[in-house]
Amino acid sequence: MTGANGTALLVLTSNDVLGDTGRSTGAYASEVAESWQVFASAGFRVELASIQGGQPPLEAVDTADPAQQAFFADEAMTAALAATRPVREVDPAAYGIVFTAGGHGAVWDLPYDEDLAALLRDAYEHDAVIAAVCHGPAALLGVRLSNGNHLVAGRKVACFTNDEEQAVGMTSVVPFLLADELVERGAEHDAVGPFLPHVVVDGRLVTGQNPASTELVAREAVAVATAVRR
Repeated sequence: MTGANGTALLVLTSNDVLGDTGRSTGAYASEVAESWQVFASAGFRVELASIQGGQPPLEAVDTADPAQQAFFADEAMTAALAATRPVREVDPAAYGIVFTAGGHGAVWDLPYDEDLAALLRDAYEHDAVIAAVCHGPAALLGVRLSNGNHLVAGRKVACFTNDEEQAVGMTSVVPFLLADELVERGAEHDAVGPFLPHVVVDGRLVTGQNPASTELVAREAVAVATAVRR
């Protein structure tokens, strides 16, 4: 693929600590690797950005995971990961897909970054597919369209659920429960049982519930972007 619709942007958190716990966090490595693998296999050029730019933190790195092995073995992607562009320098019209990875770090910076909110708004209004998985939909909380409405208002969305947050012992650590915040902005939260794969497609908004949903989200994003391109 060539042109804007043939390029996918992966957006990662720059936050590396879980609140005041001192515990490390970052973008969930499998969500980065699996989405890259799907997009690249579908012929998309893949670029990386993060809130602050530079080398973003990763969590749950697993060198035995085939997708992560492939990602870290790709010289172009490891170079891109070491020097991600800050979202403020990204051209929102340059992408057919903008995909926001999760990881618990995401809830501390993605919702509050005005440059990211503007990037997602402008990319969406340039007909890009906006996709996110797990805690990645936290990026949607600050996004208002040019008409003033929240991007998620009246839309079905998936994200890491309250039950999943409780199951991993993070309810009292995270600054908010993501599903509740999305509903607060007018979204209809759609979920299945904890840790089961689940993806929701609502127009050009594609969201997934948890890390197990990453490949499904990426594949659906490709399908929607391809349909838009036609």
